[in-house]
Amino acid sequence: MRDLPRRSLLLAVAASLATPGRIVRAADVPRFGLGVASGTPTAQGVVLWTRLTGDELPAEVPVQWELAHDEAFTRIAARGTETARADEAHSVHAEPRGLEPARGYWYRFQALGQRSATGRTRTAPGPGDEVRRFTFATASCQRYEHGHYAAWRDVAGSPPDLVLFLGDYIYEYAANPRALRTTHGGRTEDLPAYRQRYADYKADPHLQAAHATAPWILIWDDHEAENDYAGLLGERRQPNFEAQRAAAYRAWWEHQPVPRAMKPVGPDARIHGSLDWGRLARIVTLDDRQYRDAQVCPRPGRPGGSAFPMLADCPQLLEPARTLLGREQEAWLAGQWSREHRWNLLAQQTLMARCSRTAPWVEGKRAGQYWTDGWDGYPGARERLLRGMIEARAAGPVVLGGDVHGNFVADLKVDYDDERGAVVASEFCGTSITSDGGPQRLVDELRPHNPHLHHARVDERGTTRFVLEPGRLQAELRVVEDPKRADSPVRSGGRYAVEQAKPGVQRA
Repeated sequence: MRDLPRRSLLLAVAASLATPGRIVRAADVPRFGLGVASGTPTAQGVVLWTRLTGDELPAEVPVQWELAHDEAFTRIAARGTETARADEAHSVHAEPRGLEPARGYWYRFQALGQRSATGRTRTAPGPGDEVRRFTFATASCQRYEHGHYAAWRDVAGSPPDLVLFLGDYIYEYAANPRALRTTHGGRTEDLPAYRQRYADYKADPHLQAAHATAPWILIWDDHEAENDYAGLLGERRQPNFEAQRAAAYRAWWEHQPVPRAMKPVGPDARIHGSLDWGRLARIVTLDDRQYRDAQVCPRPGRPGGSAFPMLADCPQLLEPARTLLGREQEAWLAGQWSREHRWNLLAQQTLMARCSRTAPWVEGKRAGQYWTDGWDGYPGARERLLRGMIEARAAGPVVLGGDVHGNFVADLKVDYDDERGAVVASEFCGTSITSDGGPQRLVDELRPHNPHLHHARVDERGTTRFVLEPGRLQAELRVVEDPKRADSPVRSGGRYAVEQAKPGVQRA
């Protein structure tokens, strides 16, 4: 198992290089140049993904897949053929069923005389299974131009049972020829551009290796479509944003190991859902982009998007009816909290804990300066979510997030203005894989106004690695020393723990 990342890396690199000085035949063109991936595991199945690459592909190509109990593929568990179609970017979403719960498998694809790299996946435990240990990693925000993917090399070198990717898999901005490394083309706004951007990212060998070592569950955030979009409103309020969102969602589905049932219909696609990991944990995934109300109080001269207004200048922030998830998703979530599982893991996009840049009270009046794109821009929705969690008596609630390009570890409260108010949940909002963070001095200045933050560093890049047991969750912040180097060392940036019976974070 530990040798797999190196093999996958070498296969991916070999597939992406042509030998100089010879004529390249069609059979020599790499057909699996974007690697392989698996995801959306259940107790009896998993999704296997790849995409055919190279010029002059037929409109339809039969692709054989195999799933085996062993790396040598001597004991086949399932096999089949899928058709890779041009109108789906020649992507493949194979969905073997009838598998055994809580076990590992090997998989691979074959088409046009070539065989893909081999991937490793696993199924989830059965509904009644007692699970003593579950390892997973969270990650988000991997802007290609800002650095290399040493963080993914670290994940592939010690594979978890599951990877939770929490948004911003690609970035839509135009290529910058002066960046550390660059993508193709201008700003992504149509389907060909989004497809090319995913191909640029997925050609990275460290990202391919991380996909090939464990199943993933993925949700999107804004940059898979456009920065700070809200529902069917683009940040720039462009009239064609509905078509742009449809293209963005379609390209996301084409390039991720998610089931065919999640294929978008126009600009609509459901990504929120839940997965049980035996009796140990319920994992709930949310969508905070597709159904939200628009951000209030945009910056002067900008039609939409986020801002950092003072509360005194933006009383609309406190309108209780405003929603980040949409009313239907809020009602759905209220029915997902579990008492039967020891833990409830809420995988969503951004920082949930309050994070005011200034004092939240001044001369006895409510004050503060808040970011309108995150939960601070929708405090009434945050309160409804947490109260619903309490009313459902959800066991071991832990919120997981990304988006803010910093490591934030926090206690969650319904009422942050009540110093004696109970801590009701714990939060681990992980930093970016590569995307640059803001000035650390600003975070240092806001810490005194937010005593519930145990860790707040926007100068750290990497992932968060978790070990979940019946009575305890352990988290390690994995920090890349130099994001500009593909071979950068990765170190521990801190260890924290949560006891199942007591919400709140402790240093470990």
